[in-house]
Amino acid sequence: MTVHVTTLDNGLRVATDTMTTVETVSIGTWIGVGARHEAARVNGLSHVLEHMVFKGTTRRNAYDIAAEIEAVGGIINAYTARELTAYYAKVLKDDVALAIDVIADIVVDATLDTDELAREQSVIVQEIHQAHDTPDDVVFDYFQETAFPAQSLGRPVLGTEETVRGFTRDDLVTFRADHYTACNAILAASGNIDHDRLVDLATRAFDAMPVGSGHDAEAPAYAGGDARHERDLEQVHLVLGYQGVPYGDDDFYAASTLSTLFGGGMSSRLFQEVREKRGLVYAIYSFLSCYSDEGVMGIYAGTGGDEVAELMPVICDEIAKVAEGVDEEETARARAQLKASILMGRESSSSRAEQLARQMMIFGRPLTVEEIVDGIEAVDAAHVRRVAERLFSSTPTLAALGPDGSMAGFDLERARLVA
Repeated sequence: MTVHVTTLDNGLRVATDTMTTVETVSIGTWIGVGARHEAARVNGLSHVLEHMVFKGTTRRNAYDIAAEIEAVGGIINAYTARELTAYYAKVLKDDVALAIDVIADIVVDATLDTDELAREQSVIVQEIHQAHDTPDDVVFDYFQETAFPAQSLGRPVLGTEETVRGFTRDDLVTFRADHYTACNAILAASGNIDHDRLVDLATRAFDAMPVGSGHDAEAPAYAGGDARHERDLEQVHLVLGYQGVPYGDDDFYAASTLSTLFGGGMSSRLFQEVREKRGLVYAIYSFLSCYSDEGVMGIYAGTGGDEVAELMPVICDEIAKVAEGVDEEETARARAQLKASILMGRESSSSRAEQLARQMMIFGRPLTVEEIVDGIEAVDAAHVRRVAERLFSSTPTLAALGPDGSMAGFDLERARLVA
């Protein structure tokens, strides 16, 4: 087995997935905090903190953080999601000690300078405006907000201009102290890495990381609903979705198979019927978004204002058909797509490190490839039908963004098909 896990004295879990045939190592710290762990007043604080740790530590300024990694040909980056924040680097195998030192430095010892905060608040507000100007992105924020109204799970990861501009250094310091703790973090690496050496490096680099503990997120309450926004656009962007499943649910693999065969590729039902046969869209696909205790399954489509009235009944008809049943041939094809995605991902050290960290976060242990493949292989057409009935019987969520007059061109009630 190539995966090893060690828990340090302060509670930090160190996990490695060794690949002896490559010359690189992908390594990072994944912290169990994101938009779900924010009160309404501090929506977006996880993302601001992610930006701010790159602005300097007691040992490095912002330039040094980037330059030291890039001087050895490596890359360093970060992202914030709804349930976690990640800081990661990819370097040659001989530069692992440097990568660990830089990542630990920014995670544990960032100074969070007040002047830097003022500048970065302006940068992040620009990022929020840029996202707002990208309709096929912002429609997903509208969808999330409608599916989980007045809840942390429904608020945007970036926050709002009002919340972001209101943050103080004290907010960042307190939030970091509460959440950037060893017991709430995973150090994961994949590539040409020696586990024992990494444990030794991590023990020293993360020695000052407080023990702390994990923090429960606000319990989600899926609601569903209808949110339509008019804007001067050429296309209508819409997301129609339903309550999904969390990671670890007995129906997780069946739901993944359903999403794949329904709208996961060019041979999927939605692509073939809506784009190939009818020419109603340029882009259409289904997705399954899972969280630790909830999930959503949905469909994204981009279409013209004149086509949206025809498009919605077709989508709803396809939902009704898939809930009536699927055949074994298309189920096998979807299973093959899922398995190939898993196995192809294992050719990338970055993908393996990410997968390992997420498994440790969600399940508290790494999953073997065989375990995942067995879960996919166990799905048959009957199970897909059962999970389709389960998901599509929930209250639908519709979010749409498009030109004036287009929002009245379709009826959400057509989506209430299986209840």
